[in-house]
Amino acid sequence: MKEIVRAAIAILLVSAILLYVVNAMEKSSATVGGGSISVYNWGEYIDPELIDQFEEETNISVVYETFDSNESMMTKIEQGGTTYDVAMPSEYAIEKMKENDLLHPIDHELLPNLENIDPYFLDLPFDPGNEYSIPYFWGTVGIAFNPTLLEGQTFESWDDLWNPTLEQEVILVDSAREVIGMGLNSLGYSLNSTDMGELREATDKLKTMGPNVKAIIGDEIVEMMRREEAAVAVTWSGQAADMMWINEDIDYVVPEEGSNLWFDNMVIPKTAGNVEGAHAFINFMLDAEVAAQNADYVGYSTPNEEAIALMDPEVTGDERFYPPEELRERLEVYENLGLEMLGIYNELFLEFKMDMEN
Repeated sequence: MKEIVRAAIAILLVSAILLYVVNAMEKSSATVGGGSISVYNWGEYIDPELIDQFEEETNISVVYETFDSNESMMTKIEQGGTTYDVAMPSEYAIEKMKENDLLHPIDHELLPNLENIDPYFLDLPFDPGNEYSIPYFWGTVGIAFNPTLLEGQTFESWDDLWNPTLEQEVILVDSAREVIGMGLNSLGYSLNSTDMGELREATDKLKTMGPNVKAIIGDEIVEMMRREEAAVAVTWSGQAADMMWINEDIDYVVPEEGSNLWFDNMVIPKTAGNVEGAHAFINFMLDAEVAAQNADYVGYSTPNEEAIALMDPEVTGDERFYPPEELRERLEVYENLGLEMLGIYNELFLEFKMDMEN
């Protein structure tokens, strides 16, 4: 009889232990959100050490992939062949993804570090109340140039890019909105124009710049400018910062006619397989020390107020990369122009590139 009692007690103890282990595993699973997340980001847009740090702190493994345009990112997410938990689209792409029901709402209660973000970068028109997106980086589109390769030329105006002395000296970023937008701005038009007459005029003007254009490329811009293979580049402010870090002779300016003020935010695609893990990653990136380290590595401007307090004042006080609010007034944020108009921009950009080849 005693043996039966002992056996029964042993069974109860084993059952209790198993129940404890199962509950602990379920709790752990809920905390780490299944153990892994997939992050979809622009190239060269995060400090790799931070991914390692996040994995160590949370026990969540990260599968990291990159994209080269908002359009390719949206297409891949919409097709649904690959499940992403976090992505970093730009403002107009966020509007489009909202329209197409591609985003999961953000639970602000899971983001205590959201309080670190400068209110200026919250509740913007492309996502009121930040229901679907959280600020990541921001910046401008402008002109990077190396004065040592030029004869005293400066770039107060977009029109300076058409100077005949710049033959085969100008590199353009490979993006329709930026290049067509530059053409529009040079004529005094909005870079969100949907007027076909203005768009045609801008494209025709861009074609006359052809002799000055050495290449239309992406991330390779930084390396070409570093090696002084070109004197001028139309690019994003963060790429310009990378150039200037490598080559102190390079400068950066936003032309007086105005340009683009852009915002890249973190979102959770609706098809995400690990929503809790996605929130954990976003909250991690909002940490002040993490955001400061990431901004130092990437070179773009951080919207994180607490991070700025930890960074080099010479960097955060540089108005070329942290323009004051009054300077931002002459900049435009890209609007979601709709699929049809976006196609027109892409067609005109392709027309410009093909004209250069002839």
